Amino acid sequence: MATGWIVPDQLPTWVPGRLTVRSPEEGWDGVSVRGYRYSGSDVEVPPLRDYMIVAYRRGETRMRRQIDHGWIDEQLAPGDVSLLTRAAGSHWVWPRDIEVVHVYLTHDELAATCRQMYDRDVEDVELLDEVKANDPAIHRTAMMLAHEAARGGPGSRLLIDALSCQLSVQILRKHAHVLFRELAGAPGLTFVQERTLRDYLQEHLNENVGLDDLAGAVGLSRAHFARRFKQTTGTSPHRWVLHQRIARAQQMLTRSGAPLADVACRCGFADQSHMSRVFRAYLGTTPGRFRAAA
Repeated sequence: MATGWIVPDQLPTWVPGRLTVRSPEEGWDGVSVRGYRYSGSDVEVPPLRDYMIVAYRRGETRMRRQIDHGWIDEQLAPGDVSLLTRAAGSHWVWPRDIEVVHVYLTHDELAATCRQMYDRDVEDVELLDEVKANDPAIHRTAMMLAHEAARGGPGSRLLIDALSCQLSVQILRKHAHVLFRELAGAPGLTFVQERTLRDYLQEHLNENVGLDDLAGAVGLSRAHFARRFKQTTGTSPHRWVLHQRIARAQQMLTRSGAPLADVACRCGFADQSHMSRVFRAYLGTTPGRFRAAA
């Protein structure tokens, strides 16, 4: 598991601003929203875990940004959009006050949409380095997500799922490079089976989920499931479940003040000590220190 990135709730440590809107913790799987008012700044941002879409809401400014290569310089105004791929450090400089909406898409969310579009397994997705992406559709979708984050209402989860899918499709069509996994060997899981597994685990993550449970969720024998799962994900079911537990724990630690014992229980660890051992092994820190640094 990568350890050099930061999650959305940690961004204000490097880019201070006034929070204007924030998506709720529940019902927003794979996508999240943060709104900020920023003064002019010169900031360096560590690599982000998620893909980031910046939709400009108020204020005009020059924006200079550097990722791996030279600086890009653009004039930005309400209606414009910047894109930042995941796992890439960046340097941003702007002189004037602005208000923006950040939309974060996880790799799993974008890769799942990509797989559904092309019916092929995805190795990785990289967003194009665009400080000023000429795409009003992305801006409109970001604003709708921000509105839903602020107000919500009946059918909110259905709307968020639809908007997230719409945003992912638009980005994949026009603003991304996709690396597909090579086809070889035994067949893997279908898209529907993989999605079913993710949904099943999210509902049962606080339980003792074993190989029989996962295989049964997609109607396969233990042996067939283990082979197909390895072919699709490149890892074992046990390791995959553990990574999902860690990801859920990280989310709870950054978004809530729940006691560590409760976090461990809700994420399916045997107890708080078990969670601490796993965090040290995979992240090189303890849950308490991870929360304090968030």
